[in-house]
Amino acid sequence: MAEAAAETEYVDHPLLVEGFIENRRYQTELAATAREGHTLVCLPTGLGKTTVSLLVTAHRLYETGGKVLFLAPTKPLVQQHADFYREALDIADEEIVVFTGEVRPDDRAELWESASIVIATPQVVENDLVGNRISLADVTHLTFDECHRASGDYAYVYIAERYHADAENPLVTGMSASPGGDREEIAAVCENLGIDQVEVMTEDDADVGEYTHDTDVQWERIDLPDAIVEIRDALNEVITDRLESLKELGVTNTTQPDVSQKDLNKMRGELQRMMDGGDSDAYTGMSVHAEVMKLRRAVELVETQSVEALRRYFERQRNAARSSGASKASQRMISEPKVREAMRKAESFDDLHPKFRRTRVLLAQTLGIGGGERVIVFTESRDTAEALTEFLSASFDTRRFVGQGDKEGSDGMTQTQQQETLDAFRAGEFEVLVSTSVAEEGLDVPEVDLVLFFEPVPTAIRSIQRKGRTGRQAEGEVVVLLANDTRDEAFFWISRRREKEMENELRELKGVADELSDELDDGQAGLTEFDGEGEQHDGDESGSAEANESDDDATTAADESQPGLTDFDPDPADGNDSESAESEGGLTDDGSDGTDSSEDDTGDIDDTDGTGDTGDTDDGVVATARSDGGTEIVIDQRELESTIARDLSTREGITTRLETLAVGDYVLSDRVAVERKSVADFLDTLVGGDRSMFEQVKDTARAYARPVVIIEGEDLYGERNVHPNAVRGALSSLAIDFDASVLRTEDEADTADLLEVIARREQEENNREVSAHGEKGAKTLAEQQEYVVSAIGDIGPVTARALLEHFGTVEAVMTAREEDLLEVRGVGEVTAERIREVIGSEYPE
Repeated sequence: MAEAAAETEYVDHPLLVEGFIENRRYQTELAATAREGHTLVCLPTGLGKTTVSLLVTAHRLYETGGKVLFLAPTKPLVQQHADFYREALDIADEEIVVFTGEVRPDDRAELWESASIVIATPQVVENDLVGNRISLADVTHLTFDECHRASGDYAYVYIAERYHADAENPLVTGMSASPGGDREEIAAVCENLGIDQVEVMTEDDADVGEYTHDTDVQWERIDLPDAIVEIRDALNEVITDRLESLKELGVTNTTQPDVSQKDLNKMRGELQRMMDGGDSDAYTGMSVHAEVMKLRRAVELVETQSVEALRRYFERQRNAARSSGASKASQRMISEPKVREAMRKAESFDDLHPKFRRTRVLLAQTLGIGGGERVIVFTESRDTAEALTEFLSASFDTRRFVGQGDKEGSDGMTQTQQQETLDAFRAGEFEVLVSTSVAEEGLDVPEVDLVLFFEPVPTAIRSIQRKGRTGRQAEGEVVVLLANDTRDEAFFWISRRREKEMENELRELKGVADELSDELDDGQAGLTEFDGEGEQHDGDESGSAEANESDDDATTAADESQPGLTDFDPDPADGNDSESAESEGGLTDDGSDGTDSSEDDTGDIDDTDGTGDTGDTDDGVVATARSDGGTEIVIDQRELESTIARDLSTREGITTRLETLAVGDYVLSDRVAVERKSVADFLDTLVGGDRSMFEQVKDTARAYARPVVIIEGEDLYGERNVHPNAVRGALSSLAIDFDASVLRTEDEADTADLLEVIARREQEENNREVSAHGEKGAKTLAEQQEYVVSAIGDIGPVTARALLEHFGTVEAVMTAREEDLLEVRGVGEVTAERIREVIGSEYPE
């Protein structure tokens, strides 16, 4: 070993720690290419993509100067890269800083100025760019780790566009072990990042093959016991019955319970079109469709995961069905006799899913007979991860590794807990790591003897990344468990097909890299034609290359005349009091249903990112004053869910500022604030009887003399089954009762255009500023009392008024016993407990 160490060569560079980076020819060749232009580096997992980027960074800092930005999709990845850079670079540790949502926005702005290298999650960088806290002008190297994510509305796309537009001397390096499933996807990633050359190395390359070993992939087939099959069949009967209902509506021709997700998506699309056409039956159909999706998830859990996971899923569905505002789909499913029968069988099932026993046998063979040291078990379900950890702990030293999100009542892990678990695994403190998808992408999980897939992974990218955890230092093994005659079978064939396609594509890509680079040069009009001058964007184009369109982001009749804001008086006699009131709850209604995202329709997949990065957690403000001239638009940070903020931030002469606004979604001057509503959100307010929109406009009108409501989308009178007079009545109320101007826009791009026009007119033509409304008018006594009570546990104004009407005074509310609180309409056990907890608990020191 001493002789081998003596023969090892290391990279010599003024900014690299001596004797730290091993001189691998394939890495130095890739880095040499990446130094010369915007490059996608494709390299198998575990072979040092980060080292390639590090070599480019050292070169750029030494030769060009400036600042370096390194982006990674998760907080654990960010911390891992930061640790590596601090070890490898001969730069003071304090010059290498980490940006995540845990760092305050104001602190990030200060750290940015002093740092040489910033390693960050993309969400916070996106927020800081939109909020005008940082500039990319002097960034001389930008790395996108796991760059295959650069599609649609992901933050990488926006950041890349801003970088190419703003940087004086840009250089992009994209890194991925698996950049896409086909040539078209890879080309799209490159176009979105402004990359014009591709460098691919596979294990077939001699220089790379020297550092890799064979990975043996075995597929283990397992038969389900009769008891599990009976539970599945009972659920499938209900799915067949519900599909019959959908067939009668004419949205499907099949009633087979194993209907594909693609067909289910088509059904939903057809139901949506029926709803848009005013067919009332489509609303029932959509509810039935939602029930089918829930039932399919239950079948998947019992077939491919565990009965314990199914039990936990049923428990959550029961709780959801009993909660206020429960969906009819949940209530109908839980009350269905065959589902209840399946639930009883699951509760009485006292055996294990056969995958559990096979997992234990395989681990015993690897860690016992085989003399192995470490094993990773991957599963899609957090419930299964917890059940597996408990089961395997009886035989092996086992710990779980899951995301940070707390979904559906399942405890997650903090970033600190994640880091401590990985450190302990590296140090050999335990043998088995049971992980959800959070450990797939790039985390430096130590070399293991076995990677066990509890179920097949239908996505080639994720499958390849998982296999990359073994076979780096010595021969490794991968085992995939597959339950016969289940969805595992479909995923098996999908996975095998996609992996072969990707392997072939990468080999082909390697052979035609120059040809693809030529294509990218031709297709980069959106990113490579920037000259650093900050060209203005058309209103027809958003700030990102693509956007995830929501149901309500369409076009509308643009010829309807709107009251107000057509002719501002430069010096109006403002009749409104400049009074601000803290608004209740969320200030935007985005129509989100709050459900968990899933990948490849496998159901409730664990939180991969775990970033939780919203960037800004400051208390609500009205707006901040501007002192440097120009046109500024202050944007509520929750509006980042749309493309409008990013679009505006790329426009010449427009400066965007991101805040957590107390009122309004956009502030355009000292007298104009805007509430943006999609047509769907606006109509939902009328259908559901929710008064929050009017409360928000009321609060905005108190703080700003010219409140504006923008209704965005098409077919205001036809999208929902709402009588036109109800729509007209709501519009009239906004205009007459709240003195708000109601304007219509076609889509997000049209809204951005309108906001820019109003802001420029106000600030440039009328010489008005965006300023804080510090002189709020005094609230009435009743309003002050409602405000105090509504702040208790965020119970809101409606419940606050009910409590005050019942008890008479704020003091009486504060001293009321829990049983007395329950007598008030709208106050249930949870609310009463929360009120008493807030009022009666000691203040934590």
